Amino acid sequence: MRYPKSLPKGGTIGFVAPSFGCNIEPYKSGFDNAQKKLKALGYQLKLGPNCYAGEGVGISSTPEKCAKELTEAYCDMASDVLISCGGGELMCEILPDMDFERIKAAKPKWYMGYSDNTNFTYLLATICDTAAIYGPCAPAFGMEPWHPAIADALGVLTGEKHELNGYDKWERESLKNEENPIAPYHVTESRILRTFVGRKQMEGTNVQMQGRLLGGCMDCLVTLLGTRFDHTKDFIERYQEDGVIWFLEACDLNVFGIRRAMWQMEEAGWFEHVKGFLIGRPLCFGQEMMGLDAYNAVLKVAGEKNIPVIMDVDLGHLPPMMPLIVGSYAEVSVEENDIRIQMHNR
Repeated sequence: MRYPKSLPKGGTIGFVAPSFGCNIEPYKSGFDNAQKKLKALGYQLKLGPNCYAGEGVGISSTPEKCAKELTEAYCDMASDVLISCGGGELMCEILPDMDFERIKAAKPKWYMGYSDNTNFTYLLATICDTAAIYGPCAPAFGMEPWHPAIADALGVLTGEKHELNGYDKWERESLKNEENPIAPYHVTESRILRTFVGRKQMEGTNVQMQGRLLGGCMDCLVTLLGTRFDHTKDFIERYQEDGVIWFLEACDLNVFGIRRAMWQMEEAGWFEHVKGFLIGRPLCFGQEMMGLDAYNAVLKVAGEKNIPVIMDVDLGHLPPMMPLIVGSYAEVSVEENDIRIQMHNR
């Protein structure tokens, strides 16, 4: 596994928009303020040509232009790290125009984003054997004031943060809108972790697991599954001695979509050598359909493994989210309602 160098003091942060750009509110003002805040911290900035674009379908520009922007920015020496401008809908369509051989040969560089950015954070690890960060996109750095999760994300980029802890509260409904574009996370709900071993829910037990962190947004992962960009089985065989800790979260999938996705990944052999699951709060949190909830949607497959399954972790679309290094070797411990993730660049 290749690990990029950390963002140095006074270094250059590059921004790219291979998914949505920051062309509308509240993202435009959030991105503008993020630049001001990062400049105030002493960083130089380099914006890609699509950062404020909005002429694409589900992405900032055409797939060809988005692929060129991302490939060039990753391979050039003008920036030390890259942060995506946003998530979106059809980043998968840029993949045929991406030059993964060139990216694999380039000096590794941290890339951070989440949601639709799974199409790059996941493939950097599985195709290029290069670590990436599943974490917040650029406009989140414009919130006033920063939530600790944003400081953690910058800390992972700078190499000052290798150990993460969950956050006490999470946001069910955002206050960020066109009139209030730099609002901080509206955290009102107490975090309650649910820990299972097999199908049995554990209480008052210290659960530990170790393995390679792999995962992202399930919506994107099942789209990649079975395509020429799916090198998942190669990855898990390459690191079978370490095993894999899967971190998964869902955006548009309802509880039946989550259950189908888990079934599909299992049948494709993705869960061989699995050591545990970290499941983020889905955007459909609290949904129940025909007697199925999000817990049973996951446990139908994960519960058969007799390994730890940690549910409602701080990951994904209901912030805050822990910025996880995809491909890193991690030690995860859960005690009562606390989670700690130590990530090792090895």
